[in-house]
Amino acid sequence: MSTIAMAEQDRQLSNLVTEQRARLRNFIRKRVPNEADADDLLQEVFYELVRAHRLLLPIDVATAWLFRVARNRITDFFRKKRPEPLAESVVQNEEGEWLALEELLPSAEEGPEAAYLRHALLEAMKAALRELPAEQREVFVAHEIEGRSFKELAEESAVNMNTLLARKRYAVLALRERLQAVHDEFLRR
Repeated sequence: MSTIAMAEQDRQLSNLVTEQRARLRNFIRKRVPNEADADDLLQEVFYELVRAHRLLLPIDVATAWLFRVARNRITDFFRKKRPEPLAESVVQNEEGEWLALEELLPSAEEGPEAAYLRHALLEAMKAALRELPAEQREVFVAHEIEGRSFKELAEESAVNMNTLLARKRYAVLALRERLQAVHDEFLRR
């Protein structure tokens, strides 16, 4: 291939990157909540494009190819990312059944959309926890997330166990109410 032909292909590649950068970034950003991670994935996609170009791999429709690579990189990203640790904690649902908090969240293994939903719900839960009164938040976090027993908490704080149970119950009710709207919003998607 002549130098002129290579220069023309490089120019076309540069134009393609310029034309598709914003659209591809928006596509990735909708699926990856962290902006820095989205930018890293965008760079990986463009790296793959340049690599394919240098190896003279056939790319029929460049735009479709870019979005396919982006989907694959997003999937890889969520496969590699470890789920945020949660203690083997339990929550009681409306029917009185005890569920592990882990059961209430979508599994990250179900794909990038489920991993995104999981991340968004965890972020919403962190925000909701910050809104709780300090006493309720402390009991909820200590019991549900850190896995500490009520007996241990009562001994440490010199607060009656029934008081601790009531604080946790109010925290669960407030969190359920606060997170229900977030949950419903994601179900509509």
